[in-house]
Amino acid sequence: MRRLFPPPTATPAETSAETSADTSVFTDVFAEDREWGLDELADAYAYPDPPYGPSGVCLRANMVSSLDGAAHHGGRSKPLSSDADMRIFGVLRGLADAVVVGAETVRREGYRPARARKAFAERRAALGQGPVPAIAVVSASLDLDFSRPLFTEPLVPTIVITGAAASQERVKQARAAGAEVVLAGAGPSGRVDAAAVVTALKELGHTRLLTEGGPTLLGQFTAAGVLDELCLAVAPLIAAGDAKRIVDGPGLAEPEQFALASILEEAGFLFTRYRRIYQ
Repeated sequence: MRRLFPPPTATPAETSAETSADTSVFTDVFAEDREWGLDELADAYAYPDPPYGPSGVCLRANMVSSLDGAAHHGGRSKPLSSDADMRIFGVLRGLADAVVVGAETVRREGYRPARARKAFAERRAALGQGPVPAIAVVSASLDLDFSRPLFTEPLVPTIVITGAAASQERVKQARAAGAEVVLAGAGPSGRVDAAAVVTALKELGHTRLLTEGGPTLLGQFTAAGVLDELCLAVAPLIAAGDAKRIVDGPGLAEPEQFALASILEEAGFLFTRYRRIYQ
């Protein structure tokens, strides 16, 4: 893996005592193609403190796309992924307070609880985080299998976020399985309100948020204007077909503007990170 942007040149803030006498050492470290350690990746993807968005929360999305814009192949994202993509996937989870995911993605990808990783234990403890991020599943219908390990075996309770029209029987089943049920959206449609999801998680103390989609949920967050950052892996693959784009939802009145924060590259995969520009 190598860093393409920002250009791998030393700055006074980045240069350590060991490299200050020769900045070419720093440049070579980040320009060369090598496997980055988890600590290096965690530093590269660290959440801003404080969050730069107006909500006091940083909602980051992590998605993968083929060269022709497909968000999945054969209904799953794994065929578009790579070893480096999965390392970054694990790092982003290791940094988050909560991972927000749509019910369709939970069912399709066979979601399981987040697992504790020793590599992130000290970093998480220093930030006052639990051993793993909570998985927060967004579902208006609560059409979920509450007997799955995601609900029965997590290290921290799985959060189920639903709307006003949710079946009370399904709510009881979720709670009986050990899930924490949160209401986000009281409108007559019964839909979950994307902005209310962020507010509800903030009230639970989760301000470093990561959404892994799918495209429909990411479309809702985008339409609500609450997406702060996008981590997009571009796979050197052509998928064709009719797969969704990474964001599937109504068009915005005006496209949201994002600024490029970083690009990493490995084996032809581009790992980009964009931060929203707030006017």
